[in-house]
Amino acid sequence: MTDEHRGGGSRRRVLAGALTGAAALVVLGVAALNRGDGAPAGPASRAGSTSAATPAASAGRTAAASAEPTGSPVPTWEGPTPPPIDPKLSKGSDRAPVTIVEFGDFDCPNCRHYAQTIAPALKREYLDRGVIRIFWRDSPIRGRDSVRAAVAGRAAARQGRFWEFHDAMFAGRPRLDDEGLRAAATRAGLDVARFDADRLDPALKRLVDADLNFALQLGLPGTPAFLINGRLLFGAQPLATFKRAIEKAR
Repeated sequence: MTDEHRGGGSRRRVLAGALTGAAALVVLGVAALNRGDGAPAGPASRAGSTSAATPAASAGRTAAASAEPTGSPVPTWEGPTPPPIDPKLSKGSDRAPVTIVEFGDFDCPNCRHYAQTIAPALKREYLDRGVIRIFWRDSPIRGRDSVRAAVAGRAAARQGRFWEFHDAMFAGRPRLDDEGLRAAATRAGLDVARFDADRLDPALKRLVDADLNFALQLGLPGTPAFLINGRLLFGAQPLATFKRAIEKAR
């Protein structure tokens, strides 16, 4: 089977999942921000937030009919359990009132467009001012090269330089073979020998697969997809659309 067929099969699974998962997306802040891997809880865990990490919601389950009495402050959730997020794949203040989870693919042109044109503006206006915290989840739906690049990102995270690698990957259109990934690693300031060794660790592939399976279970229709305090914003929308969503979430 060709890589194109593999990528097409993944995309078909995403679109099929969208039919069953789309209704759940508006309340998935908890699912996207499971903090079981040591990520500190910020204001998003306060009562009343759609992304509140309460004990009842910490498994990341989507909203369903609650068996609790009317007026209970703690909702009941049902749905896919999220894998933990590596805190090295996040940036911003843990006290930020708005959390943005990006499901991305290093081989996605629209993800590149977002990284080059929208993310810098959000950084200046919101991230640097402590308004948003950003989390990355891998959603490599375009085939084997996407998965290889996602694993490389996890290897960069082991050196504490995920975001530098992320920016190097999206700065241009790097090749996603070993040579291209090493070039991005060099630009990101990584120890390339260690980077190459870590990419062979099957544990990193399992982390990538867990994120991808989670995205498929949520029924996300493609990449990039964002959960802004748990509410879905799909695609590299205009900057004004992101700003409206962030202001509403505040």
